[in-house]
Amino acid sequence: MAMFPALMNDTMFSDLFDDPFFEGWRNMDRAAACDPNMSAGMMSTDVRETDKGYTVDIDMPGFKKDDISLDLQNGYLTVSAHRNSSHEDKDDNGRWLRRERYAGSCSRSFYVGEDVKDSDIHASYKDGTLCLEMPKPEAQQQVETKHQIAIEG
Repeated sequence: MAMFPALMNDTMFSDLFDDPFFEGWRNMDRAAACDPNMSAGMMSTDVRETDKGYTVDIDMPGFKKDDISLDLQNGYLTVSAHRNSSHEDKDDNGRWLRRERYAGSCSRSFYVGEDVKDSDIHASYKDGTLCLEMPKPEAQQQVETKHQIAIEG
């Protein structure tokens, strides 16, 4: 990377931001739903329509089942996860050589409809993937009401 202005570019410092140091800042829109310390690809979601309803697969590697919570409120299903971890290395005398801590969380909400109840949603977690199954909303037939409009005059 050159630290001098490019002659044919719009700005004098455009190539400065190509440095890998700024990688996280360029991709902040992708990581908006997650903690900045977590991977930008966290909670990648696949939604499939089946005959009975919808199947939603959410990638959540590194989390345990107890770290994940599902909340249904006002027609929105919110999937959230929180993780704390720490690693400590000491020498033979009990002095710290390294001590690291990490805390992170991420969350994502899906509109599932006002008629969906928590008992309608089935969830399982295996190999870092949260699998949700939910029914399709039943199609309600619209009853057309005929209105007569009076003509004046």
